[in-house]
Amino acid sequence: MTITKLLIANRGEIACRVIKTAKKMGIATVAVYSDADREALHVRMADEAVHIGASPAKESYLQIDKIIAACKATGAQAVHPGYGFLSENPKFAEALEAAGIIFVGPPVKAIEAMGDKITSKKIAAEAGVSTVPGHMGLIEDAEHAVTIAKSIGYPVMIKASAGGGGKGMRIAWTDAEAREGFERSKSEAASSFGDDRIFIEKFVTEPRHIEIQLIADAHGHALYLNERECSIQRRNQKVIEEAPSPFLDEATRKAMGEQSVALARAVGYQSAGTVEFIVDKDRKFYFLEMNTRLQVEHPVTELITGLDLVELMLRVANGEKLPLGQDQVKRNGWAIESRLYAEDPYRNFLPSTGRLTRYRPPAESASDTLVVRNDTGVFEGGEISTFYDPMIAKLCTWAPTRIAAIDAMAVALDTFEVEGVGNNLPFLSTVMEQSRFREGRLTTGYIAEEFPEGFAGAELSETHHADVVAAAALLMARREQRRLGAEAESQWHVQVGDKAETVTLHQHGLETLVDMGWRSQAAHLHWQPGETLARLDWSGGGHVVLKVETRTSGFRIRYRGADLKVLVLRPHVAHYLKHMPVKVPPDMSRFLLCPMPGQVVRIDVSEGDVVEDGQTLAIVEAMKMENVLKAEKRARVSKVHVVPGAVLAVDQVMLEFEAV
Repeated sequence: MTITKLLIANRGEIACRVIKTAKKMGIATVAVYSDADREALHVRMADEAVHIGASPAKESYLQIDKIIAACKATGAQAVHPGYGFLSENPKFAEALEAAGIIFVGPPVKAIEAMGDKITSKKIAAEAGVSTVPGHMGLIEDAEHAVTIAKSIGYPVMIKASAGGGGKGMRIAWTDAEAREGFERSKSEAASSFGDDRIFIEKFVTEPRHIEIQLIADAHGHALYLNERECSIQRRNQKVIEEAPSPFLDEATRKAMGEQSVALARAVGYQSAGTVEFIVDKDRKFYFLEMNTRLQVEHPVTELITGLDLVELMLRVANGEKLPLGQDQVKRNGWAIESRLYAEDPYRNFLPSTGRLTRYRPPAESASDTLVVRNDTGVFEGGEISTFYDPMIAKLCTWAPTRIAAIDAMAVALDTFEVEGVGNNLPFLSTVMEQSRFREGRLTTGYIAEEFPEGFAGAELSETHHADVVAAAALLMARREQRRLGAEAESQWHVQVGDKAETVTLHQHGLETLVDMGWRSQAAHLHWQPGETLARLDWSGGGHVVLKVETRTSGFRIRYRGADLKVLVLRPHVAHYLKHMPVKVPPDMSRFLLCPMPGQVVRIDVSEGDVVEDGQTLAIVEAMKMENVLKAEKRARVSKVHVVPGAVLAVDQVMLEFEAV
């Protein structure tokens, strides 16, 4: 059967991504949607759309019968599952097969074998794939988990057998952490996957997360399409990916690729899939799991190989042979992907919800020296709901070298405007500037190691600080020019944080000489009052783009991960600053505030209890993740404001404390 109409059993950016390729191939598309997604971008892009239920995924996107009914109602001969939801559910693939509908993915037996982490590790070992030491049998209870952890040797990783996306996963360094990790992982696994089986394995220190992309057809051909480095993670979920890895040598790449192909052959694999490995500092690699679906980060592989993975998946599903051999797989240049999430990096990356009051991604482009690609499923005015993953977009850049790709990403992030929800743009921008990242010295502990006290914004380099100071003076001069008329020259007091400088501007035709005392250079400002992006071109080359919001006596400027309140005054006005009162924020230390929108799973304390530093106070679930809230110091609980089951807003008071 030739596929002429395709239903996409997913939502968001991956549904939009699949629709684009299907349309390119002349295949009609059918979207499915829940109540929350009635106006979603993937619904607008598809040729047809079918409503399949209420907003919670378990009442819509996880309803196998409704997906099959939508196929029959529209005449769709095939289903692409995207990632997440039903993409790795063997019962879904089985039900489609029984209904005579093509599943754009691997055979049922391969999904079953690789979907269970315990079974997959046994198969991998039998296929000659290097595996991590661990316990794959049944774990009776928390004390049994401690016994196993001790026998393996701390640290250990506690994982849900049916897990994915960082859910049901904990690292334990002590007996106490093994007990709590087992209980939390088991609870999360039951809630997220309906399967509470847990296994424990050795946690590799200084690990890198490197994965091999596979593609295989029904004619016995299987290829590896190079690797992706996915080491920068928070809560065991990837944030920044790149291809190729800056760490692998040719021998390791070949060994990992060949072992991945051997595993694919062992389970009769077809379609796109990914074999994930943990790689230690000596380039020893260990099988982690196989994802029997398209990965979130597949665009970076596409950018370095020139292949369209969705197209290959559809051709394989059509029964076609792969159009290339292993020796024809390219590895050209370097690609970086930044996952833009609706989450607050200043609050340990907790999810954020709300309406996108502004959504202006950088322009997509492609040339021989630079590619900018943005895979997204949202639009300005759309809403980020509590029901689904908080991803907004995947921003990708490609260039001939790694540093050029990173620099291109930094500029693209500078120009990406998102307002209305908390988002991780500042964090992504900060990483692009870090010397450790630019040198490729990565581990899965990167975020914890580089931001041990949490993310608090970027510290600008001297050069970037000068960019901000110069831009602020030019911005204010432009404002005053609009208000009062042209000025031949002007002088400004510019204060960024606790640093203050006097900047003198001299007009020379279209350019302005910016004199900061220690640096004097001509520049041209592209900005008019009311615009949200300002571009500053320096004479002799180089330009910067800043996000600008006008304030009464200056600007809010966001640039390279820094969010700055910049005061710009005439020098004689600035003289009186020392006499201005300083507003002190209220002391909220005696309250436990809900750090994210979510639902209370349980409260572990009562009024009158004395709690110790580090003691668990409550558990809040958000985006299917259980977040444990702990005491920061010894205190007495004076009041409990919430009950289990309560749905809370961010910063809502949960507990009140008093001194002991």
